Amino acid sequence: MILSRIHGLAIALLALLLTNCTVVSSPEQLPSGGSLINLVQESQRITATGYAVIDIQNSDVPAQRRLLAIRASKLDAYRTLAEQVYGQYLDATTTVADLVIVSDSFRARVEGVIYGARLESIKPVGQDSYEVTLSLGQDVVNDLRLLYLEYMAEGTA
Repeated sequence: MILSRIHGLAIALLALLLTNCTVVSSPEQLPSGGSLINLVQESQRITATGYAVIDIQNSDVPAQRRLLAIRASKLDAYRTLAEQVYGQYLDATTTVADLVIVSDSFRARVEGVIYGARLESIKPVGQDSYEVTLSLGQDVVNDLRLLYLEYMAEGTA
């Protein structure tokens, strides 16, 4: 079972790597002023955006609420990066009595380590929210996934 799980993760990783390829058949297809190296580097980054509302932050000082909203939106962006790198653990439970659904619950969990993320932007969204965008190079994503696979293999051995 453990080998089939690792095998499945390896296949998923390979499929993800193959879907992120870009083919340029002629120099005319390159963006103006760009090079093939820059094009490949930009296409091999994943991005994540996080959001937070200013007014719900726990402070009486408006400037501090804005800073807390920026921090919360950055953490939300990191969570989204972790979802893209490691996936999401889902747990669902449905209870049926007398052929009627009594309760239906879902829980989602993300766990992982993210390093090397690049802060792309911090922008206010309207008057009440902030948006933070982070990106992560594909080489770091590959490293993180390999480390995770090694960790899982050691933990189950």
